[in-house]
Amino acid sequence: MTSTDQPARAPARIIPAATILLVRDGEAGLEVFMVKRHHQIDFASGALVFPGGKLAPGDSDPRIRGLSDGAEGFDDGALALAACAIREAFEESGILLARKAGADELLTAAEAEALGIHRDALNAETLPLAQFLADHGLRLALDRLVRFARWVTPDMMPKRFDTWFFIAATPEGQLGVHDGHESVDSEWVTPQGALAESDRWTVIFPTRMNLLKLGRSSRVAEALAAAASSPVVTVTPWVEPREGGAVLRIQPDAGYGDPQEPLSNVR
Repeated sequence: MTSTDQPARAPARIIPAATILLVRDGEAGLEVFMVKRHHQIDFASGALVFPGGKLAPGDSDPRIRGLSDGAEGFDDGALALAACAIREAFEESGILLARKAGADELLTAAEAEALGIHRDALNAETLPLAQFLADHGLRLALDRLVRFARWVTPDMMPKRFDTWFFIAATPEGQLGVHDGHESVDSEWVTPQGALAESDRWTVIFPTRMNLLKLGRSSRVAEALAAAASSPVVTVTPWVEPREGGAVLRIQPDAGYGDPQEPLSNVR
């Protein structure tokens, strides 16, 4: 068998994941919290991304449904991903979308900061999310999440994710700070600002597309309303050969226009 006759490599296993666009209104308009990933992370190392990560076993704990507000809007799979998004946001930023049992308002900045001592244990999975919530009389604020997007990594990539993107208004006063482990820097930035400063950081294709989508809104209320009124179309990019070089394509009906990104530009 010649090298050209080698059997095709089987696509990598798809890993469920979730990420969250934490937004607030700033002086220059809508801002989103973003973190710079550590250079030793094996996926998107050094890139500017939204807080997020892969689904952990504890995210699927059946107890979480009874420890959440707004859970009736999620089936079991979607609820686990929503819980993952909130947990990852807390681990990576210290921002916690939760409230005390019986309360209407979300946690204050001081309350979230006091709970920050548990971020490392949650990240290490030595403290299950359901146990953390029960121990502190907390309820996840799933009612504050809006589905924003869903992206599946192309099958030619060595590592593949099925990532749900959520968007939420940041609780008042919670400012966010990176964890210093998975992320080494963080910033509140307008979508336009994140896209404009390509000399400061790497912005991978899915992040760039979602920043462009987010940037159509100038205020938080507008962004949440737009997401709530737009159906989520699963995006699975594919490579299309062209005479001048291959391009990366996505479905035109996914809400991103019809980008045709030269493959040589994709990071």
